[in-house]
Amino acid sequence: MPAKKINIGNVEITSLSDGILEFDLCNFFPEIPAEDWQPYHDYLTANEHVRFNLACFLIRSDGQTIAVDTGLGPKPADAPETPWGELLNDLAAQGLRPEDVDKVVMTHAHRDHIGWNVRSQDGKVVPTFPNAKYYLSGIDWDACHNPDLIESRFPNAPECLYPLEDMGILELIEGEYAITSELTTLPTPGHTPGHMSIMISSQGQRGLVLGDVLHNAVQAHETDWVSRADIDPETTRITRRSLMEQLEKDGTTIAAVHLPAPGFGKIMRAEGRRYWQALDI
Repeated sequence: MPAKKINIGNVEITSLSDGILEFDLCNFFPEIPAEDWQPYHDYLTANEHVRFNLACFLIRSDGQTIAVDTGLGPKPADAPETPWGELLNDLAAQGLRPEDVDKVVMTHAHRDHIGWNVRSQDGKVVPTFPNAKYYLSGIDWDACHNPDLIESRFPNAPECLYPLEDMGILELIEGEYAITSELTTLPTPGHTPGHMSIMISSQGQRGLVLGDVLHNAVQAHETDWVSRADIDPETTRITRRSLMEQLEKDGTTIAAVHLPAPGFGKIMRAEGRRYWQALDI
């Protein structure tokens, strides 16, 4: 089984998972004809669905513990069989508690990245990570308050994001923001207006927590393939083209939220095609 931890210089990254989501191809990639997937069957399930890991990356940097994204959240009370809701169990399996997290950074405000921000305790909404400051792009904060977008794009923001402001634990950030001396946000818009990735630089080594720039490994080569989840398709394409080219050129180590767990890999090229290469660790 692939290792759940890697090091980039002095930075340690642990891959946790809240579970999985799975969609029919025509549902999630409605603009891509089925025949165009013929060369890429290896990127699909046996029944030709797309499957996504719901990763949370726990990063140790400068003596702090930073959680990047918080999954889809607790299992619904009336549907305990759902294949998500496992983040706190996975955290505990690593010998860690929610109290150990110092900062929570959300790559964007979609429902499968903010679900464990808060939880219910004794009839009250409390932060799941009680000692943490939470960070989100101010652009996505504005977007998730847009009445035209809330229901279709940010349906759980009122429950999972808005309370953080009332609690005084939410910080809105812009541009390249230093989370620690080794971690800096990188705006990668398109999927959402304020989507951001996390750059890692330590001891001469570089890494990137990708966020939702990729949903499926096929997009490393087919950079113009957008999903129904991408709010601004053209900006998504521009961002992905540029980033894939740069990551391939630099050989940067990547932590990819939705690619198969643990989600560590690099962008490579062979026989004229760019592809995702999972790390052999």
